[in-house]
Amino acid sequence: MRTIFPVLRWPAALAVVCALHAQQARNEDAERLERAAVVFQEIMDSPDKGIPQELLNKAHCAVIVPGLKKGAFIIGAKYGRGFVSCRSRKGVGWTAPAAVRIEGGSFGLQIGGSEIDVIMLVMNERGAQRLLSSKFTLGGDASVAAGPVGRTAAAQTDAYMTAEILSWSRSRGLFAGVSLHGATLRQDLDVNRRLYGKTLENREIIESEPPPPAAAKRLMETLNKHSSRKS
Repeated sequence: MRTIFPVLRWPAALAVVCALHAQQARNEDAERLERAAVVFQEIMDSPDKGIPQELLNKAHCAVIVPGLKKGAFIIGAKYGRGFVSCRSRKGVGWTAPAAVRIEGGSFGLQIGGSEIDVIMLVMNERGAQRLLSSKFTLGGDASVAAGPVGRTAAAQTDAYMTAEILSWSRSRGLFAGVSLHGATLRQDLDVNRRLYGKTLENREIIESEPPPPAAAKRLMETLNKHSSRKS
């Protein structure tokens, strides 16, 4: 029996599969940007359990990794994808997001194979420059400390005064500071390419401030809503 559907030759079929795969990846990138905005909004909406406003106002950059995957008991594989945005050189607002990957590291006593949301604030220019390198290790190449929790909670701590990066995690509704020592943070060029239509390193995105992709609108609006200008 003859088929009524056209038979694709191998090159054409491969092209269709690749196109579908690329579209799926772009959809996942857009969903991750949306999730990053939701995570940050939910945390900042917590009246007594969020990131101290003073710290956010002083931060040079913010890193948001929604749904970092972790496995095993206490020590195990950890992997997540997220985004970094820094203060605009214009003095108001945040830059378009650049993609990052985080791998490994110590996240404290967290049991099971669940997912956690991670937020990091980069508190000085030196930390921001390290963040924009192709790869660096938290606690090694850049000092990192658990961030304090609460709108007015102990923002003026030794950790705040000395650490280049402050970090928090949220799991099953619990939001707390974590040190993330040993975690590796690196730029994700594949995601950048899909978002911006060309290969851009994170430093190029943050420093040249290209037009943000449409999918980043909510994340940038959320960052601006809570701290549009660095104090």
